[in-house]
Amino acid sequence: MRKVVSGLFVSVDGVAQAPNEWQFAFDEQMGAALTETLESADTILLGRQTFTEWAGYWPTVTEGDDAGFAKWINESPKYVVSSTLDSVDDWANSTLVKGDLVAAVNELKAAEGKNITVAGSPTLVRSLLELDLLDELVLLIHPVIAGEGRKRLFADDAALKKLELVSAQPTSSGVIIATYRPVR
Repeated sequence: MRKVVSGLFVSVDGVAQAPNEWQFAFDEQMGAALTETLESADTILLGRQTFTEWAGYWPTVTEGDDAGFAKWINESPKYVVSSTLDSVDDWANSTLVKGDLVAAVNELKAAEGKNITVAGSPTLVRSLLELDLLDELVLLIHPVIAGEGRKRLFADDAALKKLELVSAQPTSSGVIIATYRPVR
């Protein structure tokens, strides 16, 4: 059975929103971890906000440093979880998931293929964890306090969820790549 894996940039104070505003370094080890994630996945889950932000950008990238990722994400099947969108037709290979998230994700997990990665989408990551659908949570913890005015990965009233540390690797820029699995 395929796994659902999420990789998120987070600050020491738990902020996952807008990493472009507080992520100051990107080193070789981070690049290798993200490459491994992409090579082990062939399907993408996206939340509404990430889809809306990315659909206008990634299809336009054809050269430069981001061209490899753009090619991968543009050609991969994308499943967009939203109760408010009516269509995701403006980005090729995108399918709208409305209704029963558990059934939709379990159907994807039962299908043939590599892992399913959750791109960005911290709200979706929270939902997947709450519904026991996320198999691995990879946090790239940056040595920065992002501060007020930004959304944290988990709200103060989040339910207790035990995680098991699978691995932890410090990088040359001080980021810690920590991989967790929910305890079931």
